[in-house]
Amino acid sequence: MKMSNLIWICARTKPKHEHIAAANLRKQMKVEVFLPRLRIERLTRRGLVRTSEPLFPCYLFVRCAVEERLSEIKHTNGINTVVHFANRIPQIEDLVIEELRTCFDQEESLSVDNRLRPGDEVIFAEGAFGGMSALVFRTMPAGKRIQVLLDVLGRATPVEVARTSIVKIRSSLADLVPILAAAPAGVVMASN
Repeated sequence: MKMSNLIWICARTKPKHEHIAAANLRKQMKVEVFLPRLRIERLTRRGLVRTSEPLFPCYLFVRCAVEERLSEIKHTNGINTVVHFANRIPQIEDLVIEELRTCFDQEESLSVDNRLRPGDEVIFAEGAFGGMSALVFRTMPAGKRIQVLLDVLGRATPVEVARTSIVKIRSSLADLVPILAAAPAGVVMASN
């Protein structure tokens, strides 16, 4: 197999099977797989949960000789299909994967910025205020406690709480991982 035949393609996985598909591709087919992941905090019914999730849910990147391995990839446990348009499988440029790898290590998940700053909107994950939202007023020394402004009886009241009892409310992937929102140097973003 020639090294020049190896290209990056995108495979669609079954829901919540990204890690299974990646492991099977690596182990059974001995191909290079890239699955960028984020470590994030989520508010669930059980309270605050820290999880690791794919940056692109249901997708992963595979480097292979696509003409020779396409059928095997499609039939790997955890894979739904290979991304294609009609009969064409788009190639992902090496530069794109390299740039993603500068942010996301192969084995490590990228930690989402969990620092709280005055003005950030948060939600209580547990306790008497569970589910209520507040604004960060200030962070206390060592970052273990936070003072928030909580609306109590129509009035903003400062309340000091443990950092682990609140979760920052985020609205987009750019909020979660600001480095991804920044265009690389020399790249001009097109406007619609």
